This record gives sequence, C-alpha cells and structure tokens, in this order.
Amino acid sequence: MKTNQMSTTARGFWSAFLALALLLPASGLSAQSLQGQCFALVHGILGFDDTQGLANGLVRYWGGLDNYLRSQGARVTTPGSSATNSIQVRAEQTRTAVNSWMVANNCAKVHLVGHSQGGLVIRHMVSNLGFASKTATVTSVNSLHRGAPMADIVLAVIPRWLQPFANTTFGFLASLLYRDGRPQDVIAMGRSLTVNFSTSFSNATPNVSSVKYYSYGSSMAFADVIQHPLMALTHPITWAGGIFYGLGGSNDGVVPFSSQAWGSYRGTAQGYWFATGIDHLQVTNLAWSGQNFFDVQGFYLRIARNAVAAL
Repeated sequence: MKTNQMSTTARGFWSAFLALALLLPASGLSAQSLQGQCFALVHGILGFDDTQGLANGLVRYWGGLDNYLRSQGARVTTPGSSATNSIQVRAEQTRTAVNSWMVANNCAKVHLVGHSQGGLVIRHMVSNLGFASKTATVTSVNSLHRGAPMADIVLAVIPRWLQPFANTTFGFLASLLYRDGRPQDVIAMGRSLTVNFSTSFSNATPNVSSVKYYSYGSSMAFADVIQHPLMALTHPITWAGGIFYGLGGSNDGVVPFSSQAWGSYRGTAQGYWFATGIDHLQVTNLAWSGQNFFDVQGFYLRIARNAVAAL
C-alpha cells in the first residue's frame, strides 16, 4: 500500500514538473515577442527583393523567412538594390527603400539584418548615411567584415585593361537577369569584397554608440559536392585565400569564418546530424536550399528575438 502511494506521489510530482516546464520559456530570448517589431532583411551581392522574387517568384533570396517572421507578429521588408555594385551605391538605394517602407508601416525604428555584403551595406547606412536615429539594431549574417579572399584572387586574375570590358559584359548580363533598371558595377562590387578594402571600410565606418551590433555565421566541414554543389567549387579557393591572408581556412564557401564576426557574435548556424555544415547560400535558405539541413526558421527567430531583447 505504501509503495503504491509513493508511486502515485512520484507520478504526480513529475507530471506537475513537466507541465511547469512546458509553460515556462526555455530562455529569456524565447519570451521575446516580435509583435509590431520592424525588420529589414537586406540581401548581399546578386540578391533581390523577395516581394517578387526571381524567375517569376520561383527563387526567393530569403526562402520564405520574411513570411515566417510575419507569422510571428513582425513587420518585415526585403528591400531590393543593385545586384552588383559598391557598398555606397547599394546603401543609398536600400536607405531610400527602407525609409519609404517605414513611413508606410508606421515604424519609428527598424532592426536591420544584412547577409554577406548586405551586412556592410547596413553598417554604412547607419554610420555614414544618417540612419542611426531610425535603427534599433544592426545584425549581420555571414558577412565579410574582414573581407573575402576569393574577391582578391579573382580581381588579381583579371588584368586591369580587361576590367572595363568585363564590367560592361557582366553588368549587361545582370541587367538582363534582374530587369529592374538599377545600375550595375561588377568591378566596384568585387573591390568592396576584398580583404584590402575591408580595413579602410571599417576605419571609415565606425560603430555608432547608440546602436547595438550583433553577428552570426556558419561554415562548411569540407567541400561536400552533394550538400554544397555550388559552394564546393569555391570552398577550396576561399580556404587557400584565408590561409594566405591570415584569416584561417574555415569558411562557408565564400567568407572565412573569422571574417563573419562583428560587434557581439551571437552564434553559429548548426546543421542537423547528417549535415556537413551550412554554406553561404543555405544560411538564408536561398531557393529553400537550407531548410533540409538546419532549423532555418528557428535560427532567424533567434536572431529576431535577440534583436528585440536589446531594446
């Protein structure tokens, strides 16, 4: 009889414990509500506004993450800018687009989230284009704050006398693909990604003390052609360039892992047990390429909640 009473008491205790565990948030971040918060997801090179997407909407840069964050109560925009151009040009275009969207959506401040070159674009917006008063937080994802050595290598291969021709050719191809009428400048884009440029950029783009800066990143375990069919081609080049420039070999296929941290580094995208890391394209779920290899929605919910918690 006593044993049965003890068993019943134990069951009652654990039932109450589990119920309480389900009710309590796992952490402070998980309790943060996104209701009414404003976010701008800013793309990197070769990117586009996900309002329309690319190829009649078949390709989305953020792979549905904007709609997911909206389902969590956030207001979200995915401003488009020149697919290939300098940081300065893209920042001015992005500022104009975000400004208009904020007015239309009654946003006093916005959380800026930039991927790849987009992380440098939003830093430039805040520091040099008078956008600090409208910015709540700055978060970069797999951005090249210390440069991307592959850009240095590619530009070194193209002779200076050939660069204007290459610029015209690739700019024309970009205009055909994107059809948005925005100016294209492939060489200016390439120079903005180099290791040599990153130092002068950071010197001219100091953090604004009133704004909090966060960063996230990822890397590939190796050049796995099955999971990373495109980045497997660039991973070895980035590895070699990273070693040469003292940035280390670990990279996401485009950006050395050591180059991805800026401000407070808040975490690395962790793949499922069978994934061989998360590459530069998968981290934004480009064309839904990442969701089969890691919890991409949970990752961006964490990013958004971290930004809101900073307020």
